Amino acid sequence: PDPICLARFTRRVRRVHRVPAYRAGPLPWLAAALRVYRDAGMDLLLPTQEQVAVLAARADLLRAAGVRTVVPTFGALAQVQDKITAAGTLAAAGLRQPEHAVLRTPDEAAAWDRFPVFLKLPIGTATTGVHRAGDAAEAARVVSAAADAFQHGGLLAQQPAAGPLVMAQGVFAAGELVACHATLRVREGAGGGSSHKRSVSLPAARSDLAQLGRHLGWHGALSADAILTGDGLRYIDINPRLTEPANARRAGVDLVGPLLELARGGTPAAQPAGRDGVLTHQLLLAILGAAQRTGRRGPVALELLAAVRRSGVYRGSIEELTPLAGDPLAAVPVAMATVATLVQPAAWRWFVGGSVQNYSISPDGWRQLVDSQP
Repeated sequence: PDPICLARFTRRVRRVHRVPAYRAGPLPWLAAALRVYRDAGMDLLLPTQEQVAVLAARADLLRAAGVRTVVPTFGALAQVQDKITAAGTLAAAGLRQPEHAVLRTPDEAAAWDRFPVFLKLPIGTATTGVHRAGDAAEAARVVSAAADAFQHGGLLAQQPAAGPLVMAQGVFAAGELVACHATLRVREGAGGGSSHKRSVSLPAARSDLAQLGRHLGWHGALSADAILTGDGLRYIDINPRLTEPANARRAGVDLVGPLLELARGGTPAAQPAGRDGVLTHQLLLAILGAAQRTGRRGPVALELLAAVRRSGVYRGSIEELTPLAGDPLAAVPVAMATVATLVQPAAWRWFVGGSVQNYSISPDGWRQLVDSQP
């Protein structure tokens, strides 16, 4: 829906097709996407973000149109799409989580007295539905702003866990894990994303992800975020898609290839684990993150200088989002973000907020999909 989307700034995209906004209108988005698929003679339609929800919800339309894709059943997706149901799914699959509780009513939320706490809306993407409350006053502000959430399940109250964030992602064929990769977040970028990552060998993460996929009978891509505590992994979120597969590819694990094969009706072979210690970064997120954390121009300039000099966290790290080698157009969004945040550091909000709005689904959009089921 955005004419100035990130995909315009690469020589690898031949054409961008404008469609209606997805967030509040997933069904009109799907109708437009199916027209593009038909009229442009597409081979595959793969969801890279929360579009997976509408593709799973209306799989009947995809089959009737002869669309080749790979998505889980809507029943499986509904078990992970909202954060309250996902917490129950993790428990049912035997994956450990931080201490948590579901606050069903405003009174239950007002009575909560264990701080700090993360209060999570049922539907929210890229931390847009996650709020950290350090005391009762902050919690009251979250509850006041999220009054509608109590009509749709309430809020998930999750205690913090100490340790680095681990992002595990995998590809499943009818419930069986065929490819898996895990990364540690070396540094946080804008909007809670990871500006710097390191591949990590975690057999426990692979085992847990395989267990979750079998429990759901998952077909397609599935990711899970966890905190690596001193007592093992504690899972805090599930995403019904791949998150960022570039670090995996650098480490020797192809997560995209199996999706293509599944969409074409094949059965991909299981892949071994990738290399440990592979470093990647996203300079765009790092620059926006520097502006978000500090609100000052100096850290933005220092971030860019470190990347140019390949010093600090950039030493030995490879760009995964906007690689310039052979693709000079990729420099444009980085340059735009740098100039904008040097002029006005608060401009990071425009970049991050607009991006999430374009690919996420709203609570109303999700209810439309639930109501569309036979």
